[in-house]
Formats: sequence, structure tokens, C-alpha cells
Amino acid sequence: MPRPRRLVLPSVPLHVIQRGNNRIPCFTCRSDYLVYLDILRECAYDCGCALHAYVLMTNHVHLLLSPDDEHGASVLMRRLGQRYVQYFNRRHTRTGTLWEGRFRSCLVLDEDYFLACQRYIELNPVRAHMVDKPEHYPWSSYQTNALGHDSPLVKPHLAYLRLHHETITRQAVYRQLCEDALPDRLISEIRVASNGNRPLGLAAPSETTLD
Repeated sequence: MPRPRRLVLPSVPLHVIQRGNNRIPCFTCRSDYLVYLDILRECAYDCGCALHAYVLMTNHVHLLLSPDDEHGASVLMRRLGQRYVQYFNRRHTRTGTLWEGRFRSCLVLDEDYFLACQRYIELNPVRAHMVDKPEHYPWSSYQTNALGHDSPLVKPHLAYLRLHHETITRQAVYRQLCEDALPDRLISEIRVASNGNRPLGLAAPSETTLD
């Protein structure tokens, strides 16, 4: 059975999900999170991918990024996955695979959906009942996008910057957006698109690439 086409277009945001094999934990201690983020920073820069949002859950990760070209995201995820598995296996005295096959993804085709997808990612720990407020979870870009913490990883997208021209006010506006829970319909739409490699938002573009 042929692999489904993965839609990737230069400079168009992509929501990426990578899960642990058989849902096994991918992060078991603080150093795991820190090493993953450090590798992610290096690989995103090398592969020409601007990272707008992320969350590292116990057994999977969500990334929202814009690649410079149609191959950037695939190269990024391959290098990131390989380097982190090498670290993880060495650190935890194990062998074998860590990730569940290919990563899943969807194009995010308009600004309203972009902000919804960013909130979906950063509110994931709240929906999973790991914390009661997103600011209580240290391993997500909410710390930067909503609270203004410095990050060498996060590059704000234009949709986020358009919330307000002043940084402090923009963060306040974004925090207010995150106070409102995403509708179940929208959550379902994001999940269906991401798990099926389908575009999220406007009509699907005519050009596609298969990686």
C-alpha cells in the first residue's frame, strides 16, 4: 500500500507530530528535555526551519514550524530523531528504535487556523490533565509566546505578531486567547488533519510533495 502524500510547501506552516514507538516514554528526566531542545535548535537552524511553537509531552512531541523549502521539515525530523535516539539510548542504557515510524503533519493554510494550532499545541498539557494552567508546564513555547521568556528556539509567526504591535500587549492578548478553551469541533479538525497529513484551513494547494 503506497504511503499517503505529505503536503509540504516552502514557508507555509506545518504542524508536526512525532510519537514514541508503542507510546513509550521519550522523556524520562529533565536532561532529556533539555538535550532534545538543544538538538532541535541546532537542526532547525541548519535545515532552514523557523520554529513557532512546540510542546514536549512524555511520549510525543508537537512542533509548529515553517520550512524554507519542501525538504526542510523532513531533513530536520530525520536528523533530530537520529541524534536524540543516539543520546537517549546511551543515556538510558538501551538499544533499538524510539520513534513510531514517520512523523505526521499537516499544512496550516490561514492565520486563524495558525493561532488555533499554536494554542492547541501549547494547551496540550492542560487537556492531558498534567497541569491546570499552561504556564505551569515548562516544556512548551507558551513560556515564550505568552510569558515573554527568552528563547533561542522560537521565531514568532506573522499571524502571532499581528495580535498587537507592542510585545507586552501582544503577549497579554495571546494569554487571553489561551484562556478560552478550543471548541471540540476545532480540536477534532486539527487532529484529523494532522493524523491524515491533510491541509488545515483553506482549500488544499494544487502542488504537493511526497517525502
